This record gives sequence, C-alpha cells and structure tokens, in this order.
Amino acid sequence: MKVRILGCGTSTGVPKIGNQWGQCDPAEPRNARLRTSIMVESAGKHILVDCGPDLRQQLLSAHVGHLEGVVVTHAHGDHCHGIDELRPVSQAIGGPVPLHARRNVLDELELRFAYAFEQSDLYRPIVEARELGAELSFGQCRTRFVDQPHGGPLSLGLRFDENGFSVAYAIDFSGLTDDMMTLYDGVDVWIADCLTREPHPTHMHLDGVLGAARDLGVSQLYLVHMGNSLDYRTLVAELPDWAAPAYDGLEFVS
Repeated sequence: MKVRILGCGTSTGVPKIGNQWGQCDPAEPRNARLRTSIMVESAGKHILVDCGPDLRQQLLSAHVGHLEGVVVTHAHGDHCHGIDELRPVSQAIGGPVPLHARRNVLDELELRFAYAFEQSDLYRPIVEARELGAELSFGQCRTRFVDQPHGGPLSLGLRFDENGFSVAYAIDFSGLTDDMMTLYDGVDVWIADCLTREPHPTHMHLDGVLGAARDLGVSQLYLVHMGNSLDYRTLVAELPDWAAPAYDGLEFVS
C-alpha cells in the first residue's frame, strides 16, 4: 500500500489569495499547501479521497490519470469542487468514475453538480454515485469508515488495512468519538486534521490532535488541513519524534 499526500492545506490553501503567508515562511517550499486530499494505491489500483479545486494540479504532480474510484468525505467546497477535473479520468477509464459517499453527501453533490452525474445528448456522465456500505475493498486493501463531528455537520473518516499495516485518515473533525477511537486505535499512521494552534469550533487544533494521537497509541502522526499560522520548520522543531507536519507530495509505503 502506498499513500500520497496530494495536498495538506486548509480551505483557502497556503498562501491565501493576496499572497498571505501568515506565519509560514514563503522561502520554505513545504509551506506551499494545496487543498487537503490523499491518494491510496494498492496492487496498482488507485483510490482518491476527496476531489477539491486543486485536483488537476495534484493528479498531474502525482503522474496519475487512472482511478478506480473517489471517496468524498463531505460536501464542503474544498473537498468536492474539483469534481469536473474527473472528466479526463472518466475518458481514460471509458466510463464514469465511481464516486463513493454517504447518501446525504451524494444527494448534495447530485443537486449541486447534476451535469456530472447525468447523460446528455452530447456528454456522458463524469461520475457514478455509489452509496458507501460498511467497507470498501480495492486491490489488496480493506477500507472502513466512521462518521466524525465537524462542528454541526459530519465528515467521513477512513481506515486502510493491508498485510498488517494500517493508515487512518481523519480530516475536518472537531472531537474524538468512541466510534472514532475504536476505528483508529493503534494505527501505524494517522493522517489527521490540524487547522490552527488555538481551539476551533469545527476543526482540530495542535494540542488537541497531539492528545488524541497519544490516546489512540498511533505510531506516526502526520498533520494536514493546516492553515497559514502553522509553519513547517517551526512544527518540526517542536513536535515529538512520532509526529510531523505533512507536505504536498509526501509519500510513504507499507
């Protein structure tokens, strides 16, 4: 199993429009962050988690044009507004890209992006809606899911297992539930939300996610969905040796 961090920035990316780097050093290339997304590869099969507005650039950088499917964690724009960028992927695979999500998320996407799901006289569908069940398998990887509090709405968390190695992905969550603790307990790698240093009503903050990682007993923590108040080198200097900020293009293999 190979995991690639396609982007690790918050909804505005880093820098924000207006060249706003905040407390991030613009001379450090790992501070340049596209919207958060990951891609998981197993036995030559690729699953994308979220399709934000930077998707074209992310797939070009990853040299990937063929996907077995996309999982959308929730319907916020930074996680789904690149859905049109899946058109070349659908052309490459000869049909609509399977798009997996909770039923309420699919309903929202089918309303917002009706053209992407529909056949017309001139265009074929880009994606095909598939409601998530308890698990999803691709390649040799087993994928399980959990609903996470994201302020008011819910987001989807994921755990990938293959040959005794486990990776969990938890973005856009504001607290750790019992179900989340059960799914994420003792994972080898936890890729987790960390928007700011200070507590936030809809996202995890630095001390909160570090405490959660300790409670879960994860072996390695990577921080994603980071805003421009979190400088890469500053974080590296202060984090424990089992935790690190992610960066765009980071890959690891089981």
